[in-house]
Amino acid sequence: MCGIVGVVGQGSVNQDIYDGLLLLQHRGQDSTGISTAEPSGVFHMHKARGQVREAFRTRDMRSLLGTIGLGHCRYATKGTASSEEEAQPFYVNAPYGIVLVHNGNLTNTRELTDELFHKDRRHLNTSSDTELLVNVLANELQAAIGGLELDPEQVFQAVARVHERVEGSYAAIALLAGYGLLAFRDPFGIRPLILGTRKAANGADEWIVASESLVLDNAGFDVVRDVLPGEAVYIGLDGTLHTRQCAVSPRLVPCSFEYVYLARPDSVMNGISVYDARLRMGERLADTIAKHTPIGAIDVVMPIPDSARPAAMQVARKLRLEYREGFYKNRYVGRTFIMPGQAVRKKSVRQKLNAMPSEFKGKNVLLIDDSIVRGTTSKEIIQMARDAGAKSVTFASAAPPVRYPHVYGINMPSRHELVAHGRTIPEIASELGADYMVYQEVEDLKAAILEGSDLDDLDMSCFDGRYVTGTVTEEYLDWVEGSQVS
Repeated sequence: MCGIVGVVGQGSVNQDIYDGLLLLQHRGQDSTGISTAEPSGVFHMHKARGQVREAFRTRDMRSLLGTIGLGHCRYATKGTASSEEEAQPFYVNAPYGIVLVHNGNLTNTRELTDELFHKDRRHLNTSSDTELLVNVLANELQAAIGGLELDPEQVFQAVARVHERVEGSYAAIALLAGYGLLAFRDPFGIRPLILGTRKAANGADEWIVASESLVLDNAGFDVVRDVLPGEAVYIGLDGTLHTRQCAVSPRLVPCSFEYVYLARPDSVMNGISVYDARLRMGERLADTIAKHTPIGAIDVVMPIPDSARPAAMQVARKLRLEYREGFYKNRYVGRTFIMPGQAVRKKSVRQKLNAMPSEFKGKNVLLIDDSIVRGTTSKEIIQMARDAGAKSVTFASAAPPVRYPHVYGINMPSRHELVAHGRTIPEIASELGADYMVYQEVEDLKAAILEGSDLDDLDMSCFDGRYVTGTVTEEYLDWVEGSQVS
């Protein structure tokens, strides 16, 4: 999970990219980077560890000249989280010069690494799958070029070959020196990417592609549509838009975890409002809570802020229970789920949340969270509720039990880290210290997200073990567990 944005403008685009990354900061906090390009083809780049506000100074922004550019905020799922060398964007100098950012996870990195070294004669300097992707694209673009000049047909041929060689999830944006911006999405559309446009002061078209629609809304771009699974979007320096379906059998199967947790609620993905989906999750969760929780076991409903709030409000409304805010959130601590290491997550919970005793004392509380992954955060929160005076604690998840690794761009690589793996729900309750545990049913989550949309399927692999690309084997999962981010 990362945040990406690319802009083709009539003037300097550095501020639009910076502003977009600020809005996508929830998608990654490890590192960030921006690259811009002048019409002459000269690239400018700045990247650093940490969050967007920490990484860019005035002098950095002044150096990012150009009318096209892209940006990235990183949440490490491949490579080394602490390595500044693996911060994106990545650059290769041929053909023409390419800078690329990527959101997702490639699942055939071993095969690609071998091919690039022995067949394509390309050198890799990191363990990042984004470096793999930019080199595959560069190699296929080099092979597609018939003459000195590059045309859209050659670009689309190269992307088609990328789809043939690369497996896994990828939404990518690239700058081609002296030519324009390229964006493409994997044939299953697992990771999000949306296209927008606006008119410049001179009446010319300006374009944006980004991970979430809120970036477009904030910058005054009109939504054109989501980039289709397998599609490539190529925009020349003059603002001319070219699109082509480059995959043989594309099928939209987006990641369900975007709607559960990753995306901001004010975004619309694949035509589905994230906020509305979370409200519907609460509606369906309420029925399950009523079925599995004893009458009188709940006095008050409380969300774990912030992403669980819509679901919690709907649970309280449907069950006709009092809704209260019992936890105060420190907004200057990052999202604990995406922090590296159990010890860091555990320490961050009490820095991030403070329980208000007046809301807990003597009450039977129902705590609603968006999901439970490793259980570290949930266990600490339940104990905080008890320390604040709760009489009993029922804990409910708006998502089903996470029992399987997620290999498409979310850091859930090890089965033994997942609190639900190999445990029954009563055993999970005992492990976390809750009086009762309630999880959303798998089919209820799917129905809640898809309701009212044209979509008919979702990637729910971390809940049901069904990997939509069809290329994830037990051997691969074992290998991933043995090569986690350090």
